[in-house]
Amino acid sequence: MSFDTLDDVRALLADMPGPDADAIAGAAARNGQLTKPPGALGRLEDLAQWYAGWRGDPRPEIRAPQVIIFAGNHGVAARGVSAFPPEVTAQMLANFEHGGAAINQLAKAFGARMDVVPLELDRPTADFTEGPAMGEDEVVAALRAGWDAVDVGTDLLVVGEMGIGNTTSAAAIAARLFGGDAGDWTGRGTGVEGDALALKTEVVGDALAAHGAATDGLDVLMRLGGRELAGMAGAILRARVLRIPVIMDGFICTAAAACLEHAVKGALDHVVAGHQSDEAAHGAMLAALGKAPLLSLGLRLGEGSGAALAIGVLKGAIACHSGMATFAEAGVSDG
Repeated sequence: MSFDTLDDVRALLADMPGPDADAIAGAAARNGQLTKPPGALGRLEDLAQWYAGWRGDPRPEIRAPQVIIFAGNHGVAARGVSAFPPEVTAQMLANFEHGGAAINQLAKAFGARMDVVPLELDRPTADFTEGPAMGEDEVVAALRAGWDAVDVGTDLLVVGEMGIGNTTSAAAIAARLFGGDAGDWTGRGTGVEGDALALKTEVVGDALAAHGAATDGLDVLMRLGGRELAGMAGAILRARVLRIPVIMDGFICTAAAACLEHAVKGALDHVVAGHQSDEAAHGAMLAALGKAPLLSLGLRLGEGSGAALAIGVLKGAIACHSGMATFAEAGVSDG
């Protein structure tokens, strides 16, 4: 199963599998018999049953999490929207590959395989204030790279990104998908302030003015996104087809994922929000998607770092659900 056009992607989104109702019912029944008061584990109980439904197993385990980092360069970076030059994308990619970044440590801490996927770093996307960031062939190629990067044996997916200028892209996507002005969605990103932040906001406004004719989320992704955002979207779509639960990362990842949800409602039912980042508009985007974050620690690094940290929360939920004794097994009266 694959795709060659955006219409092919739309067809896939329109025919997505759902969770296993029998597994959800079995997980709910087991949850009701565990040695704890009803609801005592709070949201962990809901997470365990959600995960069980997507994996088709009422007593699941997490054994093979995968973290994928996509890297791409943005033509709009030439407008001075970031505190760092575009060369940093490739430099950070080398850091990922040598195990020196925060995401490397978090993936290792939670037993996740980590893969890095560079996407034509020597060929930035076009400046989307002047025209679409990508042509259809380009965005489809990046979506397919994300699709192909998912290991079919993975049982939990985290996707992250690296790309100088990509908070500008994410802000433009959010504004086009959810409405509002450029200033409602444009934040500090890599740390821009004052005149630099005003310039960044102006650039987002220019992008919105240039792409008022955008149709659905996939069209928005092509016009205002980047290859790494499309890569993340492609991986999230492949995870849905394979019924692999996904932990979503911060502002940029959420913008990429939102393009799928805007194209077809329910496209992110297999996705939970790992955290709410310190990027100012992330909370508003999560609220618009109806996704309550698992963590809120003031992170704004990207790289999939917040989502990787949330692997521990989901592992804890599954460990309790699948490993705890029932009242009958423990010989404890359930009242």
